[in-house]
Amino acid sequence: MHIGALRTHWTEAWAALGIAPPAGLFERLCAAYAEPQRHYHTQQHLAECLAGFARERQQARHPAEVALALFFHDAIYDLQASDNEARSADWAREALQAAGVPHDAAGRVHALVMATRHEAQPADADAQLLVDIDLSILGAPAARFAEYEQQIRREYAHVPRDVFEPRRKLILGRFLARDPIYQTAGVRARCEGNARRNLRAAVGD
Repeated sequence: MHIGALRTHWTEAWAALGIAPPAGLFERLCAAYAEPQRHYHTQQHLAECLAGFARERQQARHPAEVALALFFHDAIYDLQASDNEARSADWAREALQAAGVPHDAAGRVHALVMATRHEAQPADADAQLLVDIDLSILGAPAARFAEYEQQIRREYAHVPRDVFEPRRKLILGRFLARDPIYQTAGVRARCEGNARRNLRAAVGD
């Protein structure tokens, strides 16, 4: 997805809220997704998420909020930190409130970003959709999934292989243990089968 397409999603989300996009914020977010420590959590991932959301947009209760949450969900990505989602969510809420977005809407965006911690499957419908979109890479075609795994390994190149591989298998195994992996019908129909095949191969199940 070209940067122009990302900008289109951005301006459409703000237009749906009836608020002008804050000057410079789109550029700051794009710069964040282009940071050198990133190999998967990049503009490519953001573009894939927004393309997935475009297919499922009609399922969202607050589509503009879901779109903006996707823009912010990996805005902070510090490989040495454990609070990236919280810091990204805080940035989203502060930026939206400063732009004039109502507090309840900004709060919902904050909660959506926090759902991408993937600690539990959410109960809120918009959060379910956003999380499914974020995890749709697990159900990508085998070649893209393999590329994704390589990209994640490059992000964690500083972690020794004998430490990284067991931890990675544990994380992927937790997703495989979910039944179903995806909570929304559209993403489940498109991704569940591939995700189970990819994850079984990755964890050696």
